[in-house]
Amino acid sequence: MSLDKILSISGKPGLYKVVTQTRNGFIAESLIDQKKVNVNIHSNVSILSEIAVYTLTEELPLREVLKKVKEKENGSQTSISHKDSKDSLEEYFFGVLPDYDEDRVYASDIKKIVQWYNLLQKHDMLDALEEEKEAVTSEEEE
Repeated sequence: MSLDKILSISGKPGLYKVVTQTRNGFIAESLIDQKKVNVNIHSNVSILSEIAVYTLTEELPLREVLKKVKEKENGSQTSISHKDSKDSLEEYFFGVLPDYDEDRVYASDIKKIVQWYNLLQKHDMLDALEEEKEAVTSEEEE
């Protein structure tokens, strides 16, 4: 499953995967408790493949940030929790992405990234980070 099918819904905890489309939105399944929710068109939804993190030089796609976390953690759960203190979250994230923009990336953003990474890792969905590159490579070959 690619990051195009994984999303965050404003006001709801965790991540969701798109199950099916409906006439006025879609049905998504929570990665936390596997409950299905009906999401209408007017809900504030963020697709993971479209999220980026500010660095001092560019906006780095979330996919690349999650890959860096995966490399740091060797594919296992993060060494910190998303519930840790602001300082420890920022220190951890600085180890992952040394040039992140501290003025525009807040502790709440880092908290979400750590939580999302752990959810994806728990559900063996980290391979979604590699899928985009494979699709681009196969298109270039044609």
